[in-house]
Amino acid sequence: MTASAKLLALDKPSQNENWTVVMPCRGKKRIHSLRHDTPEAEQQPWVPTELESDPEREAKVLGFEPKMPMVMYGIGSIESYENPRFQLSLAILMKRKFCWIGDIEVFDPILSATESRVLESLGCSVLSVNKQGRRRATKPAVFYMPHCEAGLYNNLLQANWELELLNHIVLFGNSFEMYEFFSEIKNSTVVESTMHVLAARKFADEYVIKTASDDYFAAFHDSSWHFFSPALDTELLLVKN
Repeated sequence: MTASAKLLALDKPSQNENWTVVMPCRGKKRIHSLRHDTPEAEQQPWVPTELESDPEREAKVLGFEPKMPMVMYGIGSIESYENPRFQLSLAILMKRKFCWIGDIEVFDPILSATESRVLESLGCSVLSVNKQGRRRATKPAVFYMPHCEAGLYNNLLQANWELELLNHIVLFGNSFEMYEFFSEIKNSTVVESTMHVLAARKFADEYVIKTASDDYFAAFHDSSWHFFSPALDTELLLVKN
């Protein structure tokens, strides 16, 4: 009898006989093990090839899009003036409207302790270090700088005067066209304060905004969104007059 036949053998019974069931012979079963034939001394605890995790890659794996922080410089006194309150209101509304905007970080050296507490109650973080606009955009960020001085825009661009870093910047502020006439001025101080602003115009996409009401004109006139996309290092060469 073959091995397969041993699984179940049925003898043909007579009319007065019962069925006889023959069970298979018991033998040793083959056990498959997942263990490796590695000596105990050679077995080491498993560790991932990367020692640190990347939050951006984690977000992609989880299906989340990384958010862009909004850095707000030069907002002014929200207690004393209406225009800064309008400008702050727009920033908060954008955060509520657009899911890709992350935390709002604010710095202005004239902010009082009371104003700082109000900003924090509105969900903003008040920065404690005055970098004078020289913040490096190692990750994509929105720089919200309505009606700042030209030197502050220049400091931001100078600190990020690299292909990759400039591509990370989205800037809301004064239209760079406003500073075109500075190129005609021979004063070295003025030229130095706008050098990177003027040089960035050749690879910047600028979108001028229009105010819907005269009530907001003073807060947002001559403002634009700026996106920077230099393609070559040669575009970052600065030419002094």
